Amino acid sequence: MEHEMKLQPEYYNFIHNGTKRIEIRLYDEKRQQIKIGDVIKFFKEPELNESFNAKVVGLLRYNSFEEMFKDFDISILSDEAMTKDELISVLEQFYTKEKQEKYGVLGIRIELI
Repeated sequence: MEHEMKLQPEYYNFIHNGTKRIEIRLYDEKRQQIKIGDVIKFFKEPELNESFNAKVVGLLRYNSFEEMFKDFDISILSDEAMTKDELISVLEQFYTKEKQEKYGVLGIRIELI
């Protein structure tokens, strides 16, 4: 199955250059459809005219971003130019603590194809 996701330019570039190897999302209804072996087509915001494909090679379920970040280094969650606190702050602009409690969070291990 193929899925589509939009990324802000910075995070699009982190994945595209191979730094970011785990995409982090809320485990909502849309993300519950993702299975190992699926393909995700990532689009670069805001124009959405650049894209690349990545294969899902692992799925990591957690209750919160903070819990996930205890298990992984920032170098594969984003880029070493960021701190974990900065990344959590960005994520929580999109996914509140209440939404994290309701759905949980998902780390999607990906490989470029």
